[in-house]
Amino acid sequence: MPLNTHGPSLVIGAVIAITSVLSAAIVFGPDFIDFKQPAKTKEDLNYMSPKIPNTSEKSQSDTYAMSLFTGNASPVLGSDNAPITLVEFGDYQCFYCNRFFHTTEPDIEKNYVDTGKVKMIFKDFTIIGQDSINAAHAAHCAQEAGKFWEFHDILYNNWTGENNGWASPSNISGFAKQLGLDEEDFSSCMSEAKYLSVIKASNSDAKTLGLTGTPGFFVIGPDNSITKLSGAQPYEVFEEIFNSKLEKTK
Repeated sequence: MPLNTHGPSLVIGAVIAITSVLSAAIVFGPDFIDFKQPAKTKEDLNYMSPKIPNTSEKSQSDTYAMSLFTGNASPVLGSDNAPITLVEFGDYQCFYCNRFFHTTEPDIEKNYVDTGKVKMIFKDFTIIGQDSINAAHAAHCAQEAGKFWEFHDILYNNWTGENNGWASPSNISGFAKQLGLDEEDFSSCMSEAKYLSVIKASNSDAKTLGLTGTPGFFVIGPDNSITKLSGAQPYEVFEEIFNSKLEKTK
């Protein structure tokens, strides 16, 4: 199936009335919300470009409440004792989120997560469409069986574009079967919309932190310094930040 990318992956998410949409969304039902997307701007394109590093750092005295990064989130991937935390705000339909997953995340996991230097946390910023919410909710339901990250991976490995049906309820059910999730438990979790409030709160966290698109990253050092990264930056950008923060532990 050919890749299909559209404007929403470059759109400023803050313009969308996320709160009202999430409140009304039927996560596992037949009705989809009609998301109206604002026009793209030059700022949007710069924000999402993987070629333009956009970083900023806050000192410990200026840090946000840590719950904005660790609450309403995935379970930790990696060691709880890792000195650095990488928080990603993403949308499973986002083209650049998918690019990060396939081109950068594997090296981060191999060189930093698997070696106990970095732990990863994923948070939802569902700005593209109803299937974004369906996919995010499904990952949280999979978490009940201890398979959040496996579902996270299967979603990105089956990505084919935005709002084209690859993350439809029927396909999501198929992904759950592939992972061996209990069909009745998973279906019940989805239809009850058990984690809709978590997704809504995570979207609110993203806006509080000033994010306007996906993916957005925060690297939290052992001294609680926070570096913000916008867009699907290459591995070398993350490597430099990780090493700089690790140097402070020596």
